[in-house]
Amino acid sequence: MTQLPGLLDDLEAIRKDFPILDREVHDGRKIVYLDNAATSQKPRQVLDALSAYYERHNANVHRGVHVLAEEATALYEGARDKVAAFVNAPSRDEVIFTKNASESLNLVANMLGWADEPYRVDSDTEIVITEMEHHSNIVPWQLLAQRTGAKLKWFGLTDDGRLDLSNIDEVITEKTKIVSFVLISNILGTHNPVEEIVRRAQEVGALVCVDASQAAPHMPLDVQALGADFVAFTGHKMCAPTGIGVLWGRQELLEDLPPFLGGGEMIETVSMHSSTYAPAPHKFEAGTPPIAQAVGLGAAIDYLSNIGMEKIHAHEQAITEYAVKRLIEVPDLRIIGPATAEDRGAAISFTLGDIHPHDVGQVLDEQGIAVRVGHHCARPVCLRYGIPATTRASFYLYSTPAEVDALVDGLEHVRNFFG
Repeated sequence: MTQLPGLLDDLEAIRKDFPILDREVHDGRKIVYLDNAATSQKPRQVLDALSAYYERHNANVHRGVHVLAEEATALYEGARDKVAAFVNAPSRDEVIFTKNASESLNLVANMLGWADEPYRVDSDTEIVITEMEHHSNIVPWQLLAQRTGAKLKWFGLTDDGRLDLSNIDEVITEKTKIVSFVLISNILGTHNPVEEIVRRAQEVGALVCVDASQAAPHMPLDVQALGADFVAFTGHKMCAPTGIGVLWGRQELLEDLPPFLGGGEMIETVSMHSSTYAPAPHKFEAGTPPIAQAVGLGAAIDYLSNIGMEKIHAHEQAITEYAVKRLIEVPDLRIIGPATAEDRGAAISFTLGDIHPHDVGQVLDEQGIAVRVGHHCARPVCLRYGIPATTRASFYLYSTPAEVDALVDGLEHVRNFFG
Protein backbone atom coordinates (compact mmCIF):
# COMPACT_ATOMS: atom_id res chain seq x y z
CA MET A 1 0.00 0.00 0.00
CA THR A 2 1.16 3.52 -0.83
CA GLN A 3 2.23 5.23 2.39
CA LEU A 4 1.05 8.77 2.99
CA PRO A 5 1.67 10.96 6.04
CA GLY A 6 -1.46 11.07 8.16
CA LEU A 7 -2.95 7.71 7.21
CA LEU A 8 -4.48 5.71 10.05
CA ASP A 9 -1.92 3.24 11.37
CA ASP A 10 -4.47 0.45 11.77
CA LEU A 11 -6.21 0.99 8.44
CA GLU A 12 -6.28 -2.68 7.48
CA ALA A 13 -7.77 -3.62 10.85
CA ILE A 14 -10.39 -0.88 10.47
CA ARG A 15 -11.36 -2.16 7.03
CA LYS A 16 -11.97 -5.61 8.50
CA ASP A 17 -14.64 -4.06 10.74
CA PHE A 18 -16.75 -3.34 7.62
CA PRO A 19 -18.02 -6.64 6.17
CA ILE A 20 -19.28 -5.11 2.93
CA LEU A 21 -15.77 -4.03 1.92
CA ASP A 22 -15.00 -7.71 1.27
CA ARG A 23 -17.93 -7.95 -1.14
CA GLU A 24 -17.12 -9.06 -4.67
CA VAL A 25 -19.11 -7.82 -7.63
CA HIS A 26 -19.05 -8.29 -11.41
CA ASP A 27 -17.17 -11.57 -11.81
CA GLY A 28 -15.12 -11.50 -8.64
CA ARG A 29 -13.99 -7.87 -8.50
CA LYS A 30 -13.62 -6.63 -4.94
CA ILE A 31 -15.74 -3.54 -4.52
CA VAL A 32 -14.02 -0.15 -4.36
CA TYR A 33 -16.50 1.97 -2.43
CA LEU A 34 -16.10 5.69 -3.19
CA ASP A 35 -19.66 6.86 -2.52
CA ASN A 36 -19.29 7.86 1.11
CA ALA A 37 -20.81 11.33 0.72
CA ALA A 38 -24.08 9.58 -0.14
CA THR A 39 -23.86 7.08 2.72
CA SER A 40 -21.12 5.37 4.66
CA GLN A 41 -20.74 1.67 5.27
CA LYS A 42 -21.45 0.20 8.72
CA PRO A 43 -18.96 -1.56 11.00
CA ARG A 44 -19.75 -4.79 12.78
CA GLN A 45 -19.95 -2.92 16.07
CA VAL A 46 -22.96 -0.98 14.82
CA LEU A 47 -24.57 -4.03 13.22
CA ASP A 48 -24.12 -5.94 16.48
CA ALA A 49 -25.67 -3.11 18.50
CA LEU A 50 -28.74 -3.11 16.26
CA SER A 51 -29.07 -6.86 16.49
CA ALA A 52 -28.68 -6.82 20.29
CA TYR A 53 -31.33 -4.13 20.63
CA TYR A 54 -33.92 -6.06 18.66
CA GLU A 55 -33.02 -9.41 20.19
CA ARG A 56 -32.86 -8.32 23.85
CA HIS A 57 -34.30 -4.85 24.50
CA ASN A 58 -36.99 -4.05 21.93
CA ALA A 59 -39.81 -1.96 23.42
CA ASN A 60 -41.30 1.50 23.10
CA VAL A 61 -39.59 4.20 25.12
CA HIS A 62 -40.56 6.52 27.98
CA ARG A 63 -44.05 5.19 28.69
CA GLY A 64 -43.49 1.69 30.04
CA VAL A 65 -42.51 0.53 33.52
CA HIS A 66 -41.53 -3.00 32.56
CA VAL A 67 -37.92 -4.12 32.16
CA LEU A 68 -37.77 -3.98 28.37
CA ALA A 69 -39.23 -0.47 28.23
CA GLU A 70 -36.79 0.78 30.85
CA GLU A 71 -33.85 -0.79 28.99
CA ALA A 72 -34.97 0.63 25.64
CA THR A 73 -35.41 4.08 27.19
CA ALA A 74 -31.96 3.93 28.77
CA LEU A 75 -30.38 2.99 25.44
CA TYR A 76 -32.28 5.68 23.54
CA GLU A 77 -31.51 8.45 26.01
CA GLY A 78 -27.97 7.13 26.36
CA ALA A 79 -27.54 7.74 22.65
CA ARG A 80 -28.62 11.35 23.21
CA ASP A 81 -25.89 11.69 25.82
CA LYS A 82 -23.34 10.34 23.35
CA VAL A 83 -24.40 12.79 20.65
CA ALA A 84 -24.23 15.71 23.09
CA ALA A 85 -20.69 14.77 24.06
CA PHE A 86 -19.70 14.15 20.42
CA VAL A 87 -20.66 17.69 19.36
CA ASN A 88 -19.74 19.36 22.68
CA ALA A 89 -23.30 20.50 23.37
CA PRO A 90 -23.75 22.40 26.63
CA SER A 91 -26.81 20.29 27.45
CA ARG A 92 -28.18 16.92 26.35
CA ASP A 93 -31.61 18.59 26.15
CA GLU A 94 -30.35 20.55 23.13
CA VAL A 95 -30.11 17.34 21.07
CA ILE A 96 -33.22 16.49 19.04
CA PHE A 97 -33.51 13.21 17.17
CA THR A 98 -35.02 13.36 13.68
CA LYS A 99 -35.04 10.88 10.82
CA ASN A 100 -32.37 12.73 8.79
CA ALA A 101 -30.77 16.13 8.22
CA SER A 102 -33.54 17.09 5.79
CA GLU A 103 -36.11 16.74 8.57
CA SER A 104 -33.85 18.69 10.91
CA LEU A 105 -33.65 21.61 8.47
CA ASN A 106 -37.39 21.48 7.77
CA LEU A 107 -37.94 21.55 11.52
CA VAL A 108 -36.01 24.81 11.84
CA ALA A 109 -37.79 26.40 8.87
CA ASN A 110 -41.23 25.50 10.17
CA MET A 111 -40.48 26.63 13.72
CA LEU A 112 -39.46 30.05 12.44
CA GLY A 113 -42.53 30.30 10.25
CA TRP A 114 -44.82 29.69 13.22
CA ALA A 115 -42.80 31.50 15.87
CA ASP A 116 -43.71 34.69 17.68
CA GLU A 117 -41.43 37.69 17.65
CA PRO A 118 -38.50 38.17 17.74
CA TYR A 119 -37.92 34.95 15.76
CA ARG A 120 -40.84 35.01 13.35
CA VAL A 121 -40.10 35.03 9.61
CA ASP A 122 -42.67 37.12 7.71
CA SER A 123 -43.05 39.39 4.69
CA ASP A 124 -40.84 42.07 6.21
CA THR A 125 -37.88 39.74 6.70
CA GLU A 126 -35.19 38.01 4.66
CA ILE A 127 -33.78 34.48 4.53
CA VAL A 128 -30.18 33.93 3.37
CA ILE A 129 -28.75 30.69 1.97
CA THR A 130 -25.99 29.91 -0.58
CA GLU A 131 -25.81 28.64 -4.14
CA MET A 132 -23.87 25.52 -3.06
CA GLU A 133 -26.55 24.09 -0.77
CA HIS A 134 -27.98 20.61 -0.93
CA HIS A 135 -31.64 20.74 -1.92
CA SER A 136 -32.43 19.95 1.73
CA ASN A 137 -31.15 23.40 2.63
CA ILE A 138 -32.84 25.18 -0.29
CA VAL A 139 -36.36 23.81 -0.65
CA PRO A 140 -37.46 24.26 3.02
CA TRP A 141 -36.47 27.92 2.85
CA GLN A 142 -38.19 28.38 -0.52
CA LEU A 143 -41.35 26.90 0.99
CA LEU A 144 -41.06 29.18 4.00
CA ALA A 145 -40.55 32.24 1.79
CA GLN A 146 -43.59 31.29 -0.34
CA ARG A 147 -45.72 30.77 2.74
CA THR A 148 -44.72 33.93 4.58
CA GLY A 149 -43.75 36.37 1.84
CA ALA A 150 -40.18 36.64 3.13
CA LYS A 151 -37.45 37.45 0.62
CA LEU A 152 -34.99 34.64 -0.16
CA LYS A 153 -31.41 35.74 -0.88
CA TRP A 154 -28.20 33.81 -1.42
CA PHE A 155 -24.44 34.01 -1.79
CA GLY A 156 -23.07 33.07 -5.21
CA LEU A 157 -20.01 31.01 -6.09
CA THR A 158 -16.58 31.91 -7.37
CA ASP A 159 -15.10 30.16 -10.39
CA ASP A 160 -13.01 27.93 -8.12
CA GLY A 161 -15.99 26.67 -6.12
CA ARG A 162 -15.93 28.87 -3.06
CA LEU A 163 -18.52 31.22 -1.61
CA ASP A 164 -18.41 34.77 -2.95
CA LEU A 165 -18.67 36.81 0.23
CA SER A 166 -17.54 40.07 -1.37
CA ASN A 167 -21.03 41.51 -0.83
CA ILE A 168 -21.72 39.98 2.56
CA ASP A 169 -22.95 43.26 4.07
CA GLU A 170 -25.50 43.65 1.26
CA VAL A 171 -26.71 40.04 1.42
CA ILE A 172 -27.00 39.81 5.21
CA THR A 173 -28.86 42.95 6.33
CA GLU A 174 -30.89 44.23 9.25
CA LYS A 175 -33.91 42.46 7.72
CA THR A 176 -32.22 39.04 7.78
CA LYS A 177 -33.85 36.64 10.25
CA ILE A 178 -31.98 33.43 9.42
CA VAL A 179 -28.76 32.52 7.60
CA SER A 180 -28.54 28.83 6.72
CA PHE A 181 -25.50 27.35 5.01
CA VAL A 182 -23.53 24.17 4.58
CA LEU A 183 -20.31 23.67 6.52
CA ILE A 184 -18.78 21.40 3.83
CA SER A 185 -20.39 21.12 0.40
CA ASN A 186 -21.51 17.67 -0.65
CA ILE A 187 -20.77 18.39 -4.33
CA LEU A 188 -17.85 20.83 -4.29
CA GLY A 189 -16.13 19.63 -1.13
CA THR A 190 -15.65 23.27 -0.11
CA HIS A 191 -15.12 23.94 3.60
CA ASN A 192 -16.87 27.25 4.19
CA PRO A 193 -15.59 30.17 6.33
CA VAL A 194 -17.98 29.88 9.26
CA GLU A 195 -16.49 32.67 11.35
CA GLU A 196 -17.03 35.39 8.77
CA ILE A 197 -20.64 34.43 8.10
CA VAL A 198 -21.54 34.01 11.77
CA ARG A 199 -19.91 37.33 12.66
CA ARG A 200 -22.00 39.22 10.12
CA ALA A 201 -25.19 37.40 11.08
CA GLN A 202 -24.68 38.22 14.74
CA GLU A 203 -24.03 41.87 13.89
CA VAL A 204 -27.58 42.17 12.51
CA GLY A 205 -29.20 39.86 15.07
CA ALA A 206 -29.91 36.99 12.61
CA LEU A 207 -30.04 33.35 13.61
CA VAL A 208 -27.56 30.92 12.04
CA CYS A 209 -28.27 27.35 10.96
CA VAL A 210 -25.41 25.11 9.80
CA ASP A 211 -25.82 21.94 7.75
CA ALA A 212 -22.98 19.76 9.05
CA SER A 213 -23.95 16.54 7.26
CA GLN A 214 -20.62 16.36 5.41
CA ALA A 215 -18.61 17.52 8.43
CA ALA A 216 -19.83 15.50 11.41
CA PRO A 217 -18.59 12.16 9.98
CA HIS A 218 -15.16 13.46 9.05
CA MET A 219 -13.81 15.92 11.62
CA PRO A 220 -14.30 17.08 15.20
CA LEU A 221 -17.57 19.01 15.45
CA ASP A 222 -17.93 21.56 18.26
CA VAL A 223 -21.29 23.32 18.17
CA GLN A 224 -20.15 25.88 20.73
CA ALA A 225 -17.07 26.80 18.71
CA LEU A 226 -19.16 27.15 15.52
CA GLY A 227 -21.18 29.93 17.11
CA ALA A 228 -24.34 28.82 15.29
CA ASP A 229 -27.85 28.63 16.74
CA PHE A 230 -28.79 25.36 15.02
CA VAL A 231 -26.65 22.53 13.62
CA ALA A 232 -28.08 19.66 11.57
CA PHE A 233 -26.48 16.37 10.55
CA THR A 234 -27.42 12.82 9.69
CA GLY A 235 -26.37 9.45 11.05
CA HIS A 236 -26.15 7.29 7.95
CA LYS A 237 -23.11 9.18 6.63
CA MET A 238 -21.18 8.49 9.85
CA CYS A 239 -21.40 4.70 10.18
CA ALA A 240 -24.89 4.75 11.75
CA PRO A 241 -28.10 3.27 10.32
CA THR A 242 -30.39 5.13 7.96
CA GLY A 243 -33.41 6.83 9.50
CA ILE A 244 -31.67 8.84 12.23
CA GLY A 245 -30.67 12.49 12.15
CA VAL A 246 -29.85 15.18 14.67
CA LEU A 247 -30.79 18.79 15.20
CA TRP A 248 -28.82 20.65 17.84
CA GLY A 249 -30.28 23.96 18.96
CA ARG A 250 -29.49 26.49 21.66
CA GLN A 251 -31.54 25.74 24.76
CA GLU A 252 -33.20 29.15 25.03
CA LEU A 253 -34.35 28.98 21.41
CA LEU A 254 -35.79 25.50 21.80
CA GLU A 255 -37.70 26.66 24.85
CA ASP A 256 -39.21 29.64 23.01
CA LEU A 257 -39.94 28.13 19.59
CA PRO A 258 -43.13 26.16 18.81
CA PRO A 259 -43.18 22.45 17.95
CA PHE A 260 -43.22 21.20 14.38
CA LEU A 261 -45.18 17.94 14.76
CA GLY A 262 -47.94 17.15 17.22
CA GLY A 263 -48.74 13.78 18.77
CA GLY A 264 -47.77 11.44 21.53
CA GLU A 265 -44.86 12.09 23.88
CA MET A 266 -44.38 15.77 22.90
CA ILE A 267 -47.16 16.95 25.20
CA GLU A 268 -47.41 17.95 28.83
CA THR A 269 -51.21 18.04 29.11
CA VAL A 270 -54.00 17.56 26.57
CA SER A 271 -57.66 18.50 26.76
CA MET A 272 -60.27 18.80 24.06
CA HIS A 273 -59.74 22.55 24.13
CA SER A 274 -55.96 22.93 24.16
CA SER A 275 -52.61 21.32 24.86
CA THR A 276 -49.38 22.25 26.56
CA TYR A 277 -46.02 20.89 25.49
CA ALA A 278 -43.21 18.95 27.08
CA PRO A 279 -39.82 20.65 27.47
CA ALA A 280 -37.20 20.27 24.76
CA PRO A 281 -36.06 17.94 23.32
CA HIS A 282 -39.28 15.91 23.69
CA LYS A 283 -41.40 18.83 22.45
CA PHE A 284 -39.88 18.17 19.02
CA GLU A 285 -40.03 14.34 19.01
CA ALA A 286 -43.67 13.48 18.45
CA GLY A 287 -44.67 9.83 18.34
CA THR A 288 -42.52 6.72 18.55
CA PRO A 289 -39.00 7.88 17.74
CA PRO A 290 -36.33 6.01 15.73
CA ILE A 291 -35.24 4.00 18.75
CA ALA A 292 -33.10 1.29 17.16
CA GLN A 293 -31.57 3.84 14.81
CA ALA A 294 -30.59 6.06 17.74
CA VAL A 295 -29.00 3.06 19.44
CA GLY A 296 -27.07 2.43 16.23
CA LEU A 297 -25.99 6.08 16.12
CA GLY A 298 -24.71 5.78 19.66
CA ALA A 299 -22.69 2.72 18.69
CA ALA A 300 -21.32 4.56 15.63
CA ILE A 301 -20.24 7.47 17.80
CA ASP A 302 -18.48 5.04 20.15
CA TYR A 303 -16.70 3.51 17.16
CA LEU A 304 -15.57 6.81 15.66
CA SER A 305 -14.58 8.24 19.03
CA ASN A 306 -12.48 5.21 19.87
CA ILE A 307 -10.48 5.78 16.68
CA GLY A 308 -10.40 9.55 17.22
CA MET A 309 -11.98 12.21 15.04
CA GLU A 310 -8.70 14.10 14.72
CA LYS A 311 -7.04 10.97 13.36
CA ILE A 312 -9.93 10.33 10.98
CA HIS A 313 -9.72 13.90 9.73
CA ALA A 314 -5.97 13.64 9.16
CA HIS A 315 -6.45 10.35 7.31
CA GLU A 316 -9.05 11.83 5.00
CA GLN A 317 -6.98 14.94 4.35
CA ALA A 318 -4.11 12.71 3.24
CA ILE A 319 -6.37 10.62 1.00
CA THR A 320 -8.04 13.71 -0.49
CA GLU A 321 -4.73 15.44 -1.20
CA TYR A 322 -3.46 12.28 -2.90
CA ALA A 323 -6.68 11.94 -4.89
CA VAL A 324 -6.56 15.54 -6.13
CA LYS A 325 -2.97 15.07 -7.29
CA ARG A 326 -3.81 11.83 -9.08
CA LEU A 327 -7.02 13.06 -10.68
CA ILE A 328 -5.49 16.17 -12.23
CA GLU A 329 -3.13 13.80 -14.07
CA VAL A 330 -6.08 12.35 -15.99
CA PRO A 331 -6.40 14.02 -19.43
CA ASP A 332 -9.62 16.00 -19.99
CA LEU A 333 -10.63 15.73 -16.33
CA ARG A 334 -11.98 18.92 -14.73
CA ILE A 335 -12.50 19.13 -10.99
CA ILE A 336 -15.67 21.07 -10.14
CA GLY A 337 -14.76 22.89 -6.95
CA PRO A 338 -11.45 23.69 -5.28
CA ALA A 339 -8.61 22.14 -7.30
CA THR A 340 -6.41 21.74 -4.22
CA ALA A 341 -6.88 19.90 -0.94
CA GLU A 342 -6.82 23.16 1.03
CA ASP A 343 -10.06 23.94 2.92
CA ARG A 344 -11.97 21.09 1.34
CA GLY A 345 -13.69 17.95 2.48
CA ALA A 346 -13.37 14.38 1.25
CA ALA A 347 -15.67 14.61 -1.78
CA ILE A 348 -14.35 15.42 -5.27
CA SER A 349 -16.70 16.06 -8.19
CA PHE A 350 -15.43 16.14 -11.76
CA THR A 351 -16.27 15.93 -15.42
CA LEU A 352 -14.35 13.87 -17.97
CA GLY A 353 -14.24 15.53 -21.37
CA ASP A 354 -17.60 15.30 -23.09
CA ILE A 355 -18.39 11.86 -21.63
CA HIS A 356 -21.65 12.03 -19.68
CA PRO A 357 -21.16 11.32 -15.97
CA HIS A 358 -23.76 8.53 -16.09
CA ASP A 359 -21.63 6.76 -18.69
CA VAL A 360 -18.53 7.30 -16.57
CA GLY A 361 -20.26 5.82 -13.54
CA GLN A 362 -21.57 2.82 -15.43
CA VAL A 363 -18.20 1.88 -16.88
CA LEU A 364 -16.54 2.34 -13.50
CA ASP A 365 -19.18 0.13 -11.91
CA GLU A 366 -18.31 -2.64 -14.35
CA GLN A 367 -14.82 -2.51 -12.81
CA GLY A 368 -16.22 -2.71 -9.28
CA ILE A 369 -15.74 1.00 -8.55
CA ALA A 370 -18.73 2.65 -6.86
CA VAL A 371 -19.04 6.42 -7.38
CA ARG A 372 -22.03 8.77 -7.47
CA VAL A 373 -23.21 10.49 -10.65
CA GLY A 374 -25.76 13.25 -11.23
CA HIS A 375 -26.29 16.68 -9.70
CA HIS A 376 -26.03 15.28 -6.15
CA CYS A 377 -29.15 17.15 -4.97
CA ALA A 378 -27.26 20.38 -5.68
CA ARG A 379 -28.55 21.28 -9.12
CA PRO A 380 -27.91 25.04 -8.76
CA VAL A 381 -24.18 24.25 -8.62
CA CYS A 382 -24.36 22.42 -11.94
CA LEU A 383 -26.29 25.33 -13.44
CA ARG A 384 -23.67 27.76 -12.13
CA TYR A 385 -20.85 25.89 -13.88
CA GLY A 386 -22.78 25.08 -17.03
CA ILE A 387 -22.67 21.29 -16.71
CA PRO A 388 -25.49 18.71 -16.68
CA ALA A 389 -24.01 16.62 -13.86
CA THR A 390 -20.75 15.40 -12.35
CA THR A 391 -19.07 12.21 -11.26
CA ARG A 392 -18.26 12.30 -7.55
CA ALA A 393 -15.73 10.21 -5.65
CA SER A 394 -15.89 10.54 -1.88
CA PHE A 395 -13.71 9.04 0.81
CA TYR A 396 -13.93 7.98 4.45
CA LEU A 397 -11.86 6.54 7.25
CA TYR A 398 -11.53 3.16 5.50
CA SER A 399 -10.50 4.58 2.11
CA THR A 400 -7.01 3.70 0.86
CA PRO A 401 -4.52 5.14 -1.63
CA ALA A 402 -4.93 1.90 -3.60
CA GLU A 403 -8.60 2.73 -4.10
CA VAL A 404 -7.62 6.15 -5.44
CA ASP A 405 -5.23 4.42 -7.84
CA ALA A 406 -8.02 2.07 -8.89
CA LEU A 407 -10.24 5.07 -9.62
CA VAL A 408 -7.58 6.73 -11.77
CA ASP A 409 -6.93 3.49 -13.67
CA GLY A 410 -10.68 3.11 -14.08
CA LEU A 411 -11.00 6.59 -15.55
CA GLU A 412 -8.28 5.78 -18.07
CA HIS A 413 -10.32 2.73 -19.02
CA VAL A 414 -13.39 4.97 -19.41
CA ARG A 415 -11.46 7.30 -21.73
CA ASN A 416 -10.25 4.37 -23.83
CA PHE A 417 -13.73 2.84 -23.88
CA PHE A 418 -15.23 5.98 -25.35
CA GLY A 419 -12.31 6.64 -27.63
